[in-house]
Amino acid sequence: MSEHPIDPHAHHHAHCLPFGAQLVGAASAKPRTRFRFWAPSCNAVQVTIESGPQPGTVDMTPTGNGWFEAEAACGAGALYQFRLDSGLAVPDPASRFQPQDVHGPSEVIDPRAYAWQHTRWHGRPWEEAVLYELHVGALGGYAGVAKRLPALVELGVTAIELMPLNDFPGVRNWGYDGVLPYAPDSSYGRPDELKALIDTAHGLGLAVLLDVVYNHFGPDGNYLNQYAKPFFRNGTHTPWGQAIDFSRTEVREFFFDNALYWLNEYRFDGLRIDAVHAIANDDWLRELADHIRAKMQHGRHVYLVLENERNTASLLDTDFDAQWNDDAHNTLHVLLTGEHDGYYRAYAEQPIRKLARVLGEGFAYQGEGSPIHDDAPRGEASAHLPPTSFVMFLQNHDQIGNRAFGERLRTLCSDDALRAATALLLLSPQIPMLFMDEEYGSRQPFLFFTDYTGDLAEAVREGRRREFARFPAFSDESRRAQIPDPNDPRTFAASSPADAPDVDERRGWMHFYKSALTVRAKLIAPRLAHARALGARVLTAKDGADADALVARWRLGDGQTLSIALNLAGNTVLLPVDAKPDGKIVFETPPRARERADAHELPAYACIAWLTGDVGEYALHHDARKFTHPEQHA
Repeated sequence: MSEHPIDPHAHHHAHCLPFGAQLVGAASAKPRTRFRFWAPSCNAVQVTIESGPQPGTVDMTPTGNGWFEAEAACGAGALYQFRLDSGLAVPDPASRFQPQDVHGPSEVIDPRAYAWQHTRWHGRPWEEAVLYELHVGALGGYAGVAKRLPALVELGVTAIELMPLNDFPGVRNWGYDGVLPYAPDSSYGRPDELKALIDTAHGLGLAVLLDVVYNHFGPDGNYLNQYAKPFFRNGTHTPWGQAIDFSRTEVREFFFDNALYWLNEYRFDGLRIDAVHAIANDDWLRELADHIRAKMQHGRHVYLVLENERNTASLLDTDFDAQWNDDAHNTLHVLLTGEHDGYYRAYAEQPIRKLARVLGEGFAYQGEGSPIHDDAPRGEASAHLPPTSFVMFLQNHDQIGNRAFGERLRTLCSDDALRAATALLLLSPQIPMLFMDEEYGSRQPFLFFTDYTGDLAEAVREGRRREFARFPAFSDESRRAQIPDPNDPRTFAASSPADAPDVDERRGWMHFYKSALTVRAKLIAPRLAHARALGARVLTAKDGADADALVARWRLGDGQTLSIALNLAGNTVLLPVDAKPDGKIVFETPPRARERADAHELPAYACIAWLTGDVGEYALHHDARKFTHPEQHA
């Protein structure tokens, strides 16, 4: 039950699921619960009530097409399991909560118990989005995240994105090994505590997105094959296990309702849908988007964001708001670090030209052959899409945590180069996303962590070390043995940001981020509706070859032109007359970069942003020079 007092003016939200456990007459003295369970591989099923006034076992009635139903005299807080005709007791696949983890009983939850306080919240326009990805467990659960929200608002973040919450085995996991998509993991807190976090965020003006995993189930705790074999495509596998059969009505609706459940019952403001290339069913994805849009309250801003290795630009035409732009990250990473191993091999050739295409057209790969996909064509034309169709980032859970030692960028490149790239990230019309503690210039690793035991723990540990054997740096077995064990609690602890002292270095980085985001909020975000890219021009070095530098331009919604000059090289680059700043400079790094630009030079590791035309009342009353390099103000 909610710990908040009931407010008669507050709202109580619930999504009525067509399966699982649904309270009947929750407010009455003798509540009852209706159970519905799809078990096409079983001939008989019972529901066992393990707690409450009348514990016991109730036979479920078959109703056709593999469905079983029953009603029992129990209410919120009752623990239950479904008992198969094999004798195996399993949790509810639509469980709202698992207080004893994935192998334990499910708990009947009253979704209307929480009294929502910020009932007038309808979200924020997508063009205002500044995303902040975080791991709830690493920040101390829902309460720990809530403590950080005021600082994120002050920074300029407008939306937090939670890594997956669906129930996983143990107490430590990235969340992508979940097996019960409706149950937020108990190690982070109870369902009402998650709702309180979202409610608090809304009160501060923050939207909240959830990362959902519809492409696979984790390796421990998934019982679907025991009672619903048709849930999966026989003989078809993904990198994470047996493929889910999205051609089946029951499967499609299971995930349709999951999306609506998070958006309506928990009031999330959007979903980031993990690795949809592994779903391999674009028709279902479009149907999912249509289903969600049709069921949303009029006037709500709900974001739908994809992760899609295939760069299917057509999914972004009308169905989805945006896609994580791996092309942007990978190209910038190569330019910053010089790394060419693994998937960075596809960006090693002319990376500055690939970045120019990213800024001018969205994706770097739009149908060209990719070296890491056996030169098969990858992607679709994307130049027609608005820049806000792409989420840009320099760091995220994948790109840090999939490294053997979880290094952040500050340990891989110079601070000056990172500041220049960060300025591009925060001021580009593509939607920026930060990863937790990035704004403080964090050097803390973010490692891959799990909480498995026995043979599975050994398989995960050794499998991760084998994964890196193909990289030259890990060709030696002794070097691979140094890769942290994902199941060691110290690996999780090393990845969990602690409250750090307020030192000049952290304050300087935070000021840099805050300054750029202030410019974005005041001068760029209000003009992003109907913005379009005008292209990007690669600059040349003295010998006539491409420099690691460019100038990109965008026509904003009110007719203004935003230009950004970027130099990721360690030497000065010539700025042609027609590429030098010709408007109001709104941001620069390093200090006095504009003075060099006036002399037709773009200094090493520089980023300068300017607006051409009337930049508005804000710029007339504020000195844009204060939005520069943090060392000027530390």
